[in-house]
Amino acid sequence: MRSFSNLDATFAGQPRELGPLLARIDTGRGREQLFRDQIPEVLRNLSESARIASITASNAIEGVIVDSERAIKIAEGAPRFRNRNEKEFAGYRDAIDNLMRLDRYEPVSIPFVLHLHRQLFQHAGGRGGYLKADPNYIVSYESGQREVVFAPPPPEETEFLLRELFERYSAAQRDELAHPLVLIAALILDFLAIHPVADGNGRLARLLTTYELLAHGYGVAKYVSLEQRIYDSKNTYYQRLFESQQGWHSSEHTIWPWVSYLASILSVAYDDFEASVAAARDTVGNKQQRVRKYILEQAPPEFRRRDIERALAGVSAATIRLVLNELRDEGRISVDGGGAGARWRRN
Repeated sequence: MRSFSNLDATFAGQPRELGPLLARIDTGRGREQLFRDQIPEVLRNLSESARIASITASNAIEGVIVDSERAIKIAEGAPRFRNRNEKEFAGYRDAIDNLMRLDRYEPVSIPFVLHLHRQLFQHAGGRGGYLKADPNYIVSYESGQREVVFAPPPPEETEFLLRELFERYSAAQRDELAHPLVLIAALILDFLAIHPVADGNGRLARLLTTYELLAHGYGVAKYVSLEQRIYDSKNTYYQRLFESQQGWHSSEHTIWPWVSYLASILSVAYDDFEASVAAARDTVGNKQQRVRKYILEQAPPEFRRRDIERALAGVSAATIRLVLNELRDEGRISVDGGGAGARWRRN
């Protein structure tokens, strides 16, 4: 709500470098529609890979770690869970799948957010679907002791602040008071500052980000894992959030460190998306070259053979094994373990 209480002050002083960044993102959004029309099968394969990466990474940011083999089984619908981490993993799976299936987008509201929160914890037996009843502080142990880095508003103010935030955000979107991505970033900044639930605020914020991006036509979240890119830069993620929340309670904060960070994540995501599409469409050269290019340029730093198989539809497992072994012998990649579960890494 604080970012939307004085719009002239909030949106003044936009960094000069942010304009070209937003323009590049909008260009990527335009090409994305073209790809959806021309190569839907390629996009379906990308979507499945992004889905598993997003579920895994968004949980990992919060310290909820699931073994990669189990992660795939749960993402595919395994009904039995071994521990709480797997239950929370399944909750994020259900929530993100629900968002990806939507074909209509309503304005964000408290009931919608609580619905997402209920999904997050429906397998874990937690108190999902309720606003916080006790104060929750954002703390750091970086100095070796517990340090409060941000104190969200108290529980008795949460419902009012959330409702006002969503109403003002919807009005700002309707009146086109700033670029849609700037408004989305400001929404998420305030949502995280309010910290409305006892547990799961970060995951809720990332789900809300995905929802709003999809609602405004930025479908890259379906094909590239934004959560993975946040996880890979999580120190910067927390630092930019910290910078933009300073002075938030008195509306003296600046949204631009956080807006610029989110825009950079989206810009890189669109670059990766187009590179993946280009690799999938590339008919020049043989399939071994296609596999080499993907492993060395587009694949995650750590992957398994089945990840490559998913990403490169139409390439046989035998061809992928051959290229993996060649790259290993050349010293370009290394491997831990054996068989289909072996973990490969670029050197």
